[in-house]
Amino acid sequence: MLNQKKTVCSSFHHQEPDYARSSFCFSQDVKRGVLERLTAIYGKDAAETWLPELERICQVYYAYKPQALIDSDCCFDADERFTEKDLIVITYGDLIEGEGASPLDNLAKFCDSIFVGAVNTLHILPFFPYSSDRGFSIIDFETVDPNLGTWKDINALDESFELMFDMVVNHVSSESKWFKEFLNGNKEYEQFFISYDSPDKLSPEERKLIFRPRTSDVLSEFQTLNGPRYVWTTFSRDQIDLNYANPKVLAGVLELLLFYIRHGANIIRLDAVTYLWKEHGTPCVHLEQTHQIIKLFRDLLREVAPQVALITETNVPHRDNISYFGSGYDEANMVYNFTLPPLVLHTFYREDSTALTRWAQALEKPSPVTHFFNFSDSHDGIGLSGVKDILSEEDIAFIAEKAQKYGGIISYKSGSNGQDIPYEMNITWYSALNRDDVDEGMPLQVKRFIASRTIALVLQGVPGIYFHSIVGTENDIDAVKAKQSNRAINRSVINAKDVFEKLEDPESKLSHIARQLRAVSRVRVGHRAFHPNGPQRVFELSSDIFIILRTSPEGDENILCLISIVGRESKVRIPLSDLGLDSAVWQELLSGDDVSAQGGNLNLTLQPYDTLFLVRE
Repeated sequence: MLNQKKTVCSSFHHQEPDYARSSFCFSQDVKRGVLERLTAIYGKDAAETWLPELERICQVYYAYKPQALIDSDCCFDADERFTEKDLIVITYGDLIEGEGASPLDNLAKFCDSIFVGAVNTLHILPFFPYSSDRGFSIIDFETVDPNLGTWKDINALDESFELMFDMVVNHVSSESKWFKEFLNGNKEYEQFFISYDSPDKLSPEERKLIFRPRTSDVLSEFQTLNGPRYVWTTFSRDQIDLNYANPKVLAGVLELLLFYIRHGANIIRLDAVTYLWKEHGTPCVHLEQTHQIIKLFRDLLREVAPQVALITETNVPHRDNISYFGSGYDEANMVYNFTLPPLVLHTFYREDSTALTRWAQALEKPSPVTHFFNFSDSHDGIGLSGVKDILSEEDIAFIAEKAQKYGGIISYKSGSNGQDIPYEMNITWYSALNRDDVDEGMPLQVKRFIASRTIALVLQGVPGIYFHSIVGTENDIDAVKAKQSNRAINRSVINAKDVFEKLEDPESKLSHIARQLRAVSRVRVGHRAFHPNGPQRVFELSSDIFIILRTSPEGDENILCLISIVGRESKVRIPLSDLGLDSAVWQELLSGDDVSAQGGNLNLTLQPYDTLFLVRE
């Protein structure tokens, strides 16, 4: 099928725990570290009470591990957990319907047809029964949505792909068992959620401080067995925030996390994790307890599942976002690079690579085991928070206004002054780059589209591509109207027969995208210079072109990448002395053409939206 996955197949976990084998136990150092984390979160007494329970949960998980996976863990090199081979497709499990196959089978076939060996990881967005928000309001965290299949179908994918699962850690559906038991007055679940007997328990001043990506009231009224309660709902009335001040919630989430690993998860995405801990009189984001919880998960996974990576989804300004790397060794393995999507759009809208270049020049990761997850778009909109401290308010407003002219919709959140401010742009990536009322020809539009996507492929980090960018989906306004959701613009279900027919037609837009995306993707995964631990140097030599030199970790391979971001011919002179390389002859990897230096310079001409990969001969 596709690229062979690097880690031992997670579906090889035993179906039943093997308690006859010697039991796993925390070492004294691990116990001390976990106790310190729990103490920082809950205090000393609660920490000593709950340490044995967390160890028990880990022991149960460990009993499911086969010896082959335990042996593989012993020789695991964390610096090589992610390599140049990693390319992640982000998708819902049911975006391709029909053809007499299951949606998951269609998905696998589609990825194989487009990338032919270049993709090794699937991020399957929440595939559980849900009540709203396209899967992110989960009713049952342990069951696969019957419309998709069963755990057997997920495990079948795990035989060929690395898999990323969502751990929706902040909230549950109002229809979930946990919340229904809360409504029923079950004392076991009374403290699973944050609730008050009056909305006035959260003062107007405290409400103004709370950072939220929504304009709705933070408290939602529900009738319970014991009368009305006002429950904390960061995102919607149907998404009930969990109360992590209750250690039982933490323990329950840890069990789910390890359950997902048993069922195939190689990467765990911590959804909306920045909102975990609530405290009156604070913004209720980025609180120290939240960081400690993530670090605790990392500590425990290092002990029982070291090959599984944690990625934090924190759509916030860049400085806050990278704080989830921690020291580089103790928190997230990856963070979403939320600055990249709006900054790339700014680059193409302004036809000026300067801001992108200067930001990329300063981009640093704190260790060889931490990485940026570089993406252009996702199942959500294109967030604007990531460029808050990088672009001016005028530039951010310009991006939003431009996106609206391209058919996009702007979603808002409540600002600290009570006013609504732009939070994200709801638009497909193809439409964000290409107006449908401009007569410039499909080939040029596809070329612009591919150039914009290639930036995420060449930057240091791990690249991700959302399904609808692979097919070049345009804005689905009908879905927005039908579902009364701005984000539906980028979540359409497509017909399998139609897709595969278009792939067979060499003149279709999808075929153009597939050929070009396949070509640049295969360069990416085929060269060690793109290893996420390989150095990068970004050059400010032309505002028309994004220029980056990637080098393998061993220093024995260099690839010079040039991406035109303008719709006109551009020329650039690159002194070999600036590159620190003296090779006179280079080869362009996409075309196979030789390029010779003259007078110590590479003199290059790029046509509109050209991409060049130059390697020394």
